[in-house]
Amino acid sequence: MSTGTVPGAPRTSEGGTPAGEASGAPGTARTGTVRPGAPATAQRARRRGAVAATAFVAGLGLAASIPPAGIWPLAFPAAALLVWRLGGLRMRARALAGFLAGLGLFIPGLFWATSFNVAGGVVLIVAESCFFAVAAMVVAPGPGRAVSFPAAFTLVTAARGSWPFGGMPLGGVALGQAAGPLAFSARLGGPLVVAAIVWTGGVALAWAWEAAGGSRRLQLLVRRGPAGVPAPQRQLHVPPARGAGRAITAVVAGALVAAAAVAGALAPDGGPAVHRLRVAAVQGGGPRGLRAVNVDPSVAFDAQLAATQPLLALPARRRPALVLWPEDVIALGGPLAGSTEELQMAQLARSLHATVVAGVTEPVGITRFRNEVVAWAPNGRITSTYEKVHRVPFGEYVPFRSFFAHFANLSDVPRDAIPGKGPGLMRTPAGPLGAMVSYEVFFADRGRSATRAGATLLIVPTNTSSYTTAQVPTQEIAAARLQAISEGRDLVQASPTGLSALIDHNGRVIARSGLGNRQLVIGSVAERRGATPYERWGETPIELLAAAALVAGWLAAAYRRRAGSGKDLPAGDRGLGESHVPGS
Repeated sequence: MSTGTVPGAPRTSEGGTPAGEASGAPGTARTGTVRPGAPATAQRARRRGAVAATAFVAGLGLAASIPPAGIWPLAFPAAALLVWRLGGLRMRARALAGFLAGLGLFIPGLFWATSFNVAGGVVLIVAESCFFAVAAMVVAPGPGRAVSFPAAFTLVTAARGSWPFGGMPLGGVALGQAAGPLAFSARLGGPLVVAAIVWTGGVALAWAWEAAGGSRRLQLLVRRGPAGVPAPQRQLHVPPARGAGRAITAVVAGALVAAAAVAGALAPDGGPAVHRLRVAAVQGGGPRGLRAVNVDPSVAFDAQLAATQPLLALPARRRPALVLWPEDVIALGGPLAGSTEELQMAQLARSLHATVVAGVTEPVGITRFRNEVVAWAPNGRITSTYEKVHRVPFGEYVPFRSFFAHFANLSDVPRDAIPGKGPGLMRTPAGPLGAMVSYEVFFADRGRSATRAGATLLIVPTNTSSYTTAQVPTQEIAAARLQAISEGRDLVQASPTGLSALIDHNGRVIARSGLGNRQLVIGSVAERRGATPYERWGETPIELLAAAALVAGWLAAAYRRRAGSGKDLPAGDRGLGESHVPGS
């Protein structure tokens, strides 16, 4: 005779619900037998849904922190939600959560890419989201998560900026901080340090929330028995020592964020001005959302000439010494030398008695072209040129063209740009200029190489006319602000339809144009010769530190596993964010 069974009593499931009743609304009965494993299956689906929803929301929060929304404080709670969500998940589930967070960030952040090719844009978004999947996958479980999370995501941020096809730094979380108080930390290690601070700040908020019992309160809403009965209260108890450890971790992470902010504000900023220069960024204006192949090259050139004419009416003492035109507004069908456009630019420089810098494209054979920046001296002679190094993949060249031709129409990119060489230094009568052409402003190393070569002022001739929204132009301004801070240099940016701007070495926008307008952005900028810590050492120190932190996180996890620490803790003690998802 078996013990513990009352003859005639109904059999019950684990949660205390009679086996013949549904586990839905109390008091609702139905005949039949509950399918074995049904409550467990529903619980797994609910937990997987919680993983997917919270991870995607975290990504959306990160997306809202970057331009054009630019709500920079949102980056920190979004990062906190992501690091909390990764707690207790197995590696496969962490990868899924990271991927979904990536989708939440990059669907809005890189949506502009679909305007060129829908399939290509989708592939780009998915590929960039895979970086987040890898980062989340290598975050150490248990106590190592606090140090391995910012380390893993910082290293993946560095990887995004260099691979594949030279990298895709657009949509990165550092761009959102260009308008915030942490932007000055870029002096320490470029935008990569700014991104690392965001991830570390997320750890500080997540652990503070856990220490305050936020996870356990949320657990009351989500962890329910089959009949809707709250989980036993014993599962919600957290030992004081564990809560204190979380609080200490939060304080340490928060102190690191504060220390980095203070250190950035106090770090060398490029030094005092050695010379002030009056400059003008010329914006010809016109409709946006047009492709270069669909626009007569003379339209953009004539618009730039017309926008420049008011400078000739200024008194000599108020005329700029440097006039910057945008990227590729001089689009030629043959060589620049001896062309009508060259003669007109030479005459313009002589009339203004200024250095005039403009973007020029000229064909090289039938399959290639050059994307250059050319400087005309006040005497009308060409004094310096720079050829763009970082080309836009699938915009200025098509990698593996014969392969991708099977999947997409490549007629909008009929020629491939020839990659340039060198640091981007242009020696002109207006001073040594550090040139970054359009897309290159997103790559911190381009500004650094020019500054290390002797540039005292940064210039960014760009062309964002093919984008219908403000998404790329506003992200480009954010990147320019971070470049100015990282290098300790004032910066001048010119775009044919906006945004054109003057930015000082502290990242402050001195003047800026509107989108689509014909406009002159005129002002005084400073030339500087001092070096920031980033100019001296680059990103290597932060990359080494992140790698060491990632290893330390996994060593801590291994030690915890060997010691068997926490193996008898009830599930509720780990909090919802640290509960394993069955089947993951």
